[in-house]
Amino acid sequence: MTLQQLKYIITVAETGSITTAAQRLFIAQPSLSKAVAELEKEMGITIFCRSNRGVYLSEDGTKFLSYARQIVEQAELLENEYKSTAPPRRAFAVSAQHYAFVVNAFVELVREYGRDKYEFSLRELKTAEIIEDVRTHRSDIGVLFLSHFNREVIRHILLNEEIRFEPLFTAKPHVFVSRSNPLVGRKSVTLDDLKPFPRLTYDQGVRNSFYFAEELHITAESPKNIVVSDRATLFNLLIGLDGYTISSGILSSDLNGSNIVSIPLESDEIMEIGYITAADSPMNELTHRYLEHLRGYIENYSL
Repeated sequence: MTLQQLKYIITVAETGSITTAAQRLFIAQPSLSKAVAELEKEMGITIFCRSNRGVYLSEDGTKFLSYARQIVEQAELLENEYKSTAPPRRAFAVSAQHYAFVVNAFVELVREYGRDKYEFSLRELKTAEIIEDVRTHRSDIGVLFLSHFNREVIRHILLNEEIRFEPLFTAKPHVFVSRSNPLVGRKSVTLDDLKPFPRLTYDQGVRNSFYFAEELHITAESPKNIVVSDRATLFNLLIGLDGYTISSGILSSDLNGSNIVSIPLESDEIMEIGYITAADSPMNELTHRYLEHLRGYIENYSL
């Protein structure tokens, strides 16, 4: 096994195609195929499964890729320490439900990193997609919540996928409404109080199970319902239609402006918001720093 072979595996996994990877690596396609086959033989595993559309990682390949990335990253850091070359481009990815504090922490991480070259990504996704991103190591970390309602189902899925859940904080449910909403000024509201207003929820795609919803009390009766796919649209509709959504109560005026307010919801439910990581992959330095920023932002917010 060589460092070059590991770099080949990473590129093939990123492109999903031997041909495309060969073009990116500036080598002949047969040479790349041979290098991959030799590594699979040496390791005694099948790293890639082949199909008419290209290649995709096997279960063994997914685990192998996580170790390959760590080795290549450490090699780049070693070279940077002892060679007079430009620092390597670092990569970090987080997938999350639609939370402002996730974005705030990401901003702080990018500012702190302060290098000329990096490749970071922040994806606000559907719940099932967050789990899949972490399972396939597309993201270093995911952020989602557990409740009394979804805990058993989500925990079972994470266990089957060998994904860890670590809690960050527990929040009582709140509703987000526009500052002009008639409910503003109340100390708290009930689900019955909300019935006259449109309920806004995030689309969960083909995995549209109630257990994957980002909102508590998703099964509660609501005569007016609007499903959206992004946070900007949701907030625009909160303002334009006097709608509401149920969330943690944490708002960021820097990101969301001052037209949205949070009101406590009378409920026996809780939101245990936490992060998920692949059980077979240790966290890198950037992930640790991101979590520190995340915890710092949460601690400064009065729940």
